[in-house]
Amino acid sequence: MKKILLMSVSMLTALVISGAVMASPEEDRAIFQKYFKERFPAVPTEEFANGVYSIDPVGRENWEAIEEFPPYETFIDAGQEMWEKPFANGKTYKDCFPDGPAIAGKYPHWDKKKGSVITLPMALNACLKANGEKPLKYKKGPINNILSYIAYESRGQVTNVVIPKDDPRAMEAYEMGKKFYFTKRGQLNFSCANCHLQNAGMRLRTEILSPALGHTTHFPVYRSKWGTVGSLHRRFTGCNKQVRAKPFKAHGEEYRNLEYFLTYQSNGLELNGPGARK
Repeated sequence: MKKILLMSVSMLTALVISGAVMASPEEDRAIFQKYFKERFPAVPTEEFANGVYSIDPVGRENWEAIEEFPPYETFIDAGQEMWEKPFANGKTYKDCFPDGPAIAGKYPHWDKKKGSVITLPMALNACLKANGEKPLKYKKGPINNILSYIAYESRGQVTNVVIPKDDPRAMEAYEMGKKFYFTKRGQLNFSCANCHLQNAGMRLRTEILSPALGHTTHFPVYRSKWGTVGSLHRRFTGCNKQVRAKPFKAHGEEYRNLEYFLTYQSNGLELNGPGARK
């Protein structure tokens, strides 16, 4: 069985990053999700939105107990205050986002005018700049408060990343994110796929490696290790450091494209952030 799974992930990797026959994003996602359904046949697809707790029954019990008194509640409250507090010019975030705070499902998205992937933190900072305010730091601090509030208000929205077919630059960004995901890096020579595709469900020291499917649904997350809430790009940074690779800039092109690719693979799963993890 183990050999069959290893062959499956090898085939998956070859199909996804093959330069000879370019798979479409739809084909990538079908392969990606099929792999996890076959690897964890007892796990309903929608459960993958719960990350590692979809495949770890013991950890799930502890997680469900923690969720009775979520450690991220104070961050949600602080984020709501930020959303409602007027800027110096009297405007608020609502003037930039008239549909209200339930906007997480709209990101990341392709901005044709800018010719790049736009993430939610980037959009929030663009709002601040447009109103004469100082932008927030991306990985730590208050930005995680407002992201927590937005994530909470957006619960139940379905992941639906779109790769526009009329703009080849969008496909290029997606392909760059895909290449990043499957490229080995660092002194340990690991790719994202090595841990979260090939070895998903296996134990690394005391932790079970989480499946890539659903990875983006529950951010930002409160991690006991951090003692606070952190963003997806902070997690990307941590993963790069763990394989002894130099991290990239948060919300720089590399991580934006990675988020674009990875979030697309979870299309169809509900958002349930903010989350709580070890």
